[in-house]
Amino acid sequence: MDKIFISGSMKIKNLDPKVLNRIDNIISLNYIVIVGDADGVDSSIQEYLHTKNYNNVLVYCTGKQPRNNIGRWPVKNIETTAQSGTRAFFTVKDIEMANDCNYGMMIWDAKSTGTLSNVLELLKQKKNSLVFINKSKEFIKVKDIHGLEQLLKSMSEFSFNKADAKLKIKEKVMSFKNEQSALF
Repeated sequence: MDKIFISGSMKIKNLDPKVLNRIDNIISLNYIVIVGDADGVDSSIQEYLHTKNYNNVLVYCTGKQPRNNIGRWPVKNIETTAQSGTRAFFTVKDIEMANDCNYGMMIWDAKSTGTLSNVLELLKQKKNSLVFINKSKEFIKVKDIHGLEQLLKSMSEFSFNKADAKLKIKEKVMSFKNEQSALF
């Protein structure tokens, strides 16, 4: 059965009707939804799934107990030696979610490096993601370097530079391009 990794920016508290429509489609297909335990998109996704009485959900958390598990769904605890509360502490969970899914759906504010990191991880694993850009209310499919470049165009120069400093975006784009050109 397909597993959909749904995540997004912690600053987004309300899900757009276009996103809810996609989630309704996921529910109708009875896919397994894997979701994190953070505030923002994660807790909003959980709240929506709970209102739909959807039970095919697995909540991932780092450490012993999830910060949010609104539907009291099964939990996958990810152990790490990283210091609690750090980006490294939570990144371990995100990588595990990318490993365990077939596809990703991200709800992004065009700034969050955590969400962008998830898209990059999925692309690295040759898995497709559908990214909803909350600002422009549009979806972008990221299944190759062209989709990633389209996604990156939605960022302001400031946000891009901040993300590049943290995630080495330019370096990763070049790596993806080199990998794709090596195929031909």
